[in-house]
Formats: sequence, C-alpha cells, structure tokens
Amino acid sequence: MLDAIGPYEVLAQLPDAEAFFVAKKRGTVKSDTGFVKIKADYNFKDITKADILLIPGATIAFVKVMKDKKTLAWIRNVDKTTKYTTSVCSGSLILASAGLLKGLKATSHWRSINLLKDFDAIPVKERFVHDEKIITAAGVSAGIDMALYLADEIVGEQQAKAIQLMIEYDASPPYNSGNYDSCEPDIIKIAEKKLTLNAKKELSVIDKIANFSTFKKMK
Repeated sequence: MLDAIGPYEVLAQLPDAEAFFVAKKRGTVKSDTGFVKIKADYNFKDITKADILLIPGATIAFVKVMKDKKTLAWIRNVDKTTKYTTSVCSGSLILASAGLLKGLKATSHWRSINLLKDFDAIPVKERFVHDEKIITAAGVSAGIDMALYLADEIVGEQQAKAIQLMIEYDASPPYNSGNYDSCEPDIIKIAEKKLTLNAKKELSVIDKIANFSTFKKMK
C-alpha cells in the first residue's frame, strides 16, 4: 500500500494536483497483506491520459498483472500521454512487461531487480533511477524519495523541500539494515523467509497463479 500512498502524499501537494486511483474495475482494492483497502473510483475506460502515471508493486500479485493483457495495454496507452511514467518496487516489472523499459536503466525491490534483465532493461541498484521520462523506485519506502525528486523536477528544489517538511520525512531508522548490499547475511535470510511467507499468503488471496515460474526464479 505504501508503494502508492507514499508518493501520493508528496505529489498531492503539487500546485493544482489531481490524483486518481485507477483499477481495471472500480471498487475496493485490498493491499497485498489483505489488511488495508483503498477505493478505486475510476476504471481503465474513465482514465485514458495523465501527466504522471505511477504503477505500484506487490509481493507476488505483480506476476499476475504482468500477464494481464488489458492492464498492460492500458499502461502503454496512458504512457503515450504522460510527462513522467513511474513505478515503485516490483511495479517496474509491470512497466517492463508492457515493453516500456527496453534499453533503459531501471530499479526495483532487491528480490526482483534481476528479473528486469528478462525484459531487456538494465538493472541498477539505486534508490530511484531516471532514464528518459521513466522513473523507477526501489522497494516500497523508496517511492517517497522518488516522488520528492519528481516534485523537484516539476516545481523546483525549494517547493520539494517544503513538501518534505510538510510530511516530516526525516528518515532516521533505528537500524542500518535497509540496504541489501550492506545488510548482514542472517538478516537477509530472515527477510527472504518473511517475503516467501507473504507471497504464499498473497497467492491464496489471488486464487493462485496458474504459471508462477517467474516467482520460482526469484528464489
């Protein structure tokens, strides 16, 4: 849920901003944990263009979206109208499946970033990556960083800094374990185990995926 809501909190502060939550079908959308819900007031027919398109990710449901031809077609069509097309976490793999990342540098969650190679994208382990008009963010919380960068691009540094202050984004976590490359191996193993358990829960929520070989490759 933070994939979408984090950037929303930033981008909603842009002058004359209008935010639209869009799904294939109007109605309530559950988070991948199943605990939080968000209402999508618009479907694909309602929204056919945007200045900024943001695609959030998920623990495993993104694999199903990667195979959804209707969703990928909508993304490609809206992308033709955007000034910026963005993603958070495994949302970049959805953009990649839509054919929008070919030859471009991009990032994703540390557990799925290597899959970008399968779609001719260039994986880069950064908090966020801007290539042409595409901006991809790493896992979950990185969406806030990406959105602040995007705010800077649109309204300038001072306004972006003011937005950062408004949401009091002064990141100072109690542990230095938020980066895969510098994290202890035993912590990585625990995180991978938790992600696998979450993925299994999510698979039951979306009635299983007929072919989840992509998920197997992530292990």
